Amino acid sequence: MSSDALLIFSDVWKKYSRAEAFHRSIREDLSCFLRSDLNLRNKDEFWALKGANFSLHPGECVGLTGPNGAGKSTILKLVARVTSPSSGDIRQTAKVAPLIEVGAGFHPDLTGRQNIYMNGTIIGLSLSDIRKQMTSIIDFSELAEFIDTPVKKYSSGMYLKLAVAIAFHSPAKILLVDEILSVADELFRNKCLERIRRFCEAGGGVVLVSHDQRILNSVTDRTIRLVSGEIVS
Repeated sequence: MSSDALLIFSDVWKKYSRAEAFHRSIREDLSCFLRSDLNLRNKDEFWALKGANFSLHPGECVGLTGPNGAGKSTILKLVARVTSPSSGDIRQTAKVAPLIEVGAGFHPDLTGRQNIYMNGTIIGLSLSDIRKQMTSIIDFSELAEFIDTPVKKYSSGMYLKLAVAIAFHSPAKILLVDEILSVADELFRNKCLERIRRFCEAGGGVVLVSHDQRILNSVTDRTIRLVSGEIVS
């Protein structure tokens, strides 16, 4: 593997209990991780990821595909450091912007604008950077008319647009995208795909999970297929 890689997985394994795998969102995983109460010593354990090896390089968009429960979201959680591998090595040389669980970092009582400040800070933007990019973020989100409305009044589509707009303005060099583009309207999805291309052209790397072969064909450089926790192609 080249030394310029943004991300390298070397023989990475991840074990979960079935209760965790099927009943925890990424937000709940993060909460448990911070409380250090993640208990994997359950009799009903299973391997969600088995000996994964792959790399992500600057300028590359790698697609992850496979059936539900194959290990795709587990890889994203590991890259986002929401959880840790049971064994193996993950080498990461750049900051990550996880676009995984839409709106996970939003406070429902705050306005869209206020959530841009809060979420932008979480993903590594300074207050100065947020102020400078505020107009661009709002324009990309297509929510100018509602940006000073509490997000609890937003539809799921509006949540999606705001979350995506913030993530695309992150200083991170690794972008994680989990299925969200498949639920966006066509015009917004195409705009996102173009931004992903530009992100990669600027030297970033993207890991994109999708079941939609059209999306994978349009933006990924290569696709990794997982089945039952194993990379099969």
